[in-house]
Amino acid sequence: MRIAGCQVRVGKAALRQNMGAGVTDKIGILLINLGTPEATDFWSMRRYLKEFLSDKRVVEARGLAWWLVLNGIILTRRPKKSGRAYDKIWNRALNESPLKTITRGQAEGLAGHFSDRPEVAVDWAMRYGKPSIAGGIDRLHSQGCTRILAFPVYPQYSGATTATAMDKVFDALKNLRHQPNLRAVPPYYNHPAYIAAIAGTIRQRQAGLATKPDVILASFHGLPVEFINKGDPYQAQCEETANMLRHALGMNEERLKLAYQSRTGRAEWIGPDTEETLAELARNGVGNVTVVAPGFAADCIETLEEIEMRAAAVFHQNGGREFTYVPCLNDGDEAVNLLAELANSAMQGWG
Repeated sequence: MRIAGCQVRVGKAALRQNMGAGVTDKIGILLINLGTPEATDFWSMRRYLKEFLSDKRVVEARGLAWWLVLNGIILTRRPKKSGRAYDKIWNRALNESPLKTITRGQAEGLAGHFSDRPEVAVDWAMRYGKPSIAGGIDRLHSQGCTRILAFPVYPQYSGATTATAMDKVFDALKNLRHQPNLRAVPPYYNHPAYIAAIAGTIRQRQAGLATKPDVILASFHGLPVEFINKGDPYQAQCEETANMLRHALGMNEERLKLAYQSRTGRAEWIGPDTEETLAELARNGVGNVTVVAPGFAADCIETLEEIEMRAAAVFHQNGGREFTYVPCLNDGDEAVNLLAELANSAMQGWG
């Protein structure tokens, strides 16, 4: 089965194979991604958005004024709009978002990779929505995992992604009388295997095109400038990723550009903006562009709807001709090999 060009696998056999009956001092790897609503209807979207936007790591505003804005305006208007966007990419066969399908596939692939190591178990969770991080830790703990490797699958670190995922991990451990030992996979924005994998997907996508793109645009999720000013390293890590991709592909800043997407609200966000950049490129005569999203481990609403649909429309409306989106690594063999290499590195000496 394929979703928007992404190979996805379903089933639970690989996860079950990895339980390792009889092993009671195991390492549990917990893949953690951002999150997903359970459905596209108003109330499902509202529950998801409320959890997401109530996270002080995501929106630092507090107090009565923010409560009124969130509950009186945002959560009455945005659920319907967001639901329509999710509906365009929804995996109807499994009645779930592509992010959930692909993250499950990543966990199954990683479990298969470690199938010959009964001391390693693999599970997956979402920071927002289901399955929860606490549930994932409980499942691993019940399988005899006395060591937990938390694996937020964000290449670049941000307080709004990696840190809030780890906050939930720590919250879950607070409720355990016998806490497992804990490690976390560090951000891998400059890891050679990650850069090679992203560069490989770009080359593979280009090989199938009739003509090479004039420009490759690396689009990362945006962040308010205020977060960067307070010490968040996210922007610097995105820039290093882009520079390493240029080196790997033999391109300069004119051929491989960097931009940031998903800007919302009135606050100043880091830039340049992805849609504005695409519009400017098209108006300046760039007719063939390829967009890649190196900050996402799995295709999701931000890539499948925001880039492959909306950003493409902006490019075409401003005179662009050929728009190509490079899918994320998702749950293919290259992705699983990368996840395994990162996990093995983080588990070294843990025995």
